[in-house]
Amino acid sequence: MEKGRIKTYKEKFVPVEFPKDEQKHDHIIEWWYFNGNLKSKDGQNFSYMNCLFAANPKKVNIPFLKNSLMKQLFFSHYLLSDNKNNFKNITNPISIIDKNSFTKPLLWVNYDNSCLIEEISPFKYHIVNDFIDLVLESQKKPLLLNKSGFLDLKVKTTYYYSLTNLKTSGIIKQKGRWIPVSGLSWMDHQWAQTPLTNDDKWRWFSIQLNNGCDIICFAYGDKIKTNHASMIDKNNIIKTTDNVEIIPGKINYKNKMTGSEYCLEYEIKIPNFGLEIKTTPFKKDQEMVFETIKYWEGGIGIEGKMYGKKVQGKGFCELVTSKRTNLIEYAVKKAKENPIENIKNISNISIKSIYLLNEKRGKKG
Repeated sequence: MEKGRIKTYKEKFVPVEFPKDEQKHDHIIEWWYFNGNLKSKDGQNFSYMNCLFAANPKKVNIPFLKNSLMKQLFFSHYLLSDNKNNFKNITNPISIIDKNSFTKPLLWVNYDNSCLIEEISPFKYHIVNDFIDLVLESQKKPLLLNKSGFLDLKVKTTYYYSLTNLKTSGIIKQKGRWIPVSGLSWMDHQWAQTPLTNDDKWRWFSIQLNNGCDIICFAYGDKIKTNHASMIDKNNIIKTTDNVEIIPGKINYKNKMTGSEYCLEYEIKIPNFGLEIKTTPFKKDQEMVFETIKYWEGGIGIEGKMYGKKVQGKGFCELVTSKRTNLIEYAVKKAKENPIENIKNISNISIKSIYLLNEKRGKKG
């Protein structure tokens, strides 16, 4: 390889098939991601995210994972926000998977003893973690990004599809009690034969508009950049384009603990969709920290125009910086802030995972 040339990770495209490709693949990295904006009967608004990752620890290039003896390692992230004062999140670096996971005709994964992703019927899911117990049912066909479900990001390729309009109902845990909620959710499933690289930096948006159009758009890359948007309208017609502008606004957030800085307000222009919108966060302080990786994740409000007509909506935004976290410095700051409360969070390992891992090792030995 020539000096200074960026290494690329490409694979040959194989058409996506359902329900086969809802299951786990033999790839370096893969995730099943859900987000949603929900409302309680008394009018409280909430945002949630639930994501399960599968990785090859020897190839994924995440420092914490490289010494693992496992051939396949799972980890999970989830959050719940009331979009005002309360933000709860768990980043669990070791998730223990039930042996029957990924063996049923439809997607079924039980992990960490209390978390569940269960496909009840085609594209209808039961999602459970410490914060939520929800049923999600798709109102549209899958959105295959780039129409094929396969994207070339110049430095890598990835398989990617979304369920953009999931009618949602169930319960969430708020201030120690479970309350009924309903709303709209989104699901992404992505897998790729690529490690984490220095180019892995992105601004990502899921957009659900009140005219029935759902849009995924992002700006990916650091030195080599790719912009993309895929849309599915109320009639299940899919359109795609790479002509996307994502322009930072004035709302910013800095986490004093980690030193991370994020712009949280954006103007998004997609001429091929006739779209000009503005996104604003429901809550600012929602940074997630996982090992050396950190990112901002949260619900957003949306307003603007589409083909000259006013539109409104909600969605989610994920912002990933290529700058890694100094974990030792972060841990020291967290310990000084509140030594007792943050002992568990400093290491980012839940008590439940430690218990389950030791239990599993004990059975072997």
